[in-house]
Amino acid sequence: MEYGSIEREIHVDASPEVVFEVVSRPEHISQWWTDDARFEATPGAVGEFVWGDRATVEPMTVVDAEPPRLFSFRWCYPGGKVDDPTGSLLVVFELTPSGTGTTIKLTETGFRETGWEAAKLEEMYADHVSGWDTFVPRLGAYLARPVTAP
Repeated sequence: MEYGSIEREIHVDASPEVVFEVVSRPEHISQWWTDDARFEATPGAVGEFVWGDRATVEPMTVVDAEPPRLFSFRWCYPGGKVDDPTGSLLVVFELTPSGTGTTIKLTETGFRETGWEAAKLEEMYADHVSGWDTFVPRLGAYLARPVTAP
């Protein structure tokens, strides 16, 4: 297996403007993916994703925020070093108007560049595949409801 990237695509009945808010604002992300998130949706902003009672905290950095078509961030830094993005994972949400809704294309890359040993690379890749297989449908379900800031 190559472990190069993970790609998922779904269509939702929501405008790109609404979808952009849902994938780029912590109060929405914590409704379909994390338990908590803290960051500003501006390029270069540093923040964190939190699961459990701070049992897992992943630092992140916003890379691009181009409403309503693109939002991306880096996370899973080697050794947790936010100031060194070398080898971190890049998650990109591309939003394309489609009919009365939006096609969301999620791509996560950078697995091979992390420097993880083969077993760790395989484990992390499988974990992220499983994660996106769970959370992309949750994103779609969240967008199927009327979305307002919690």
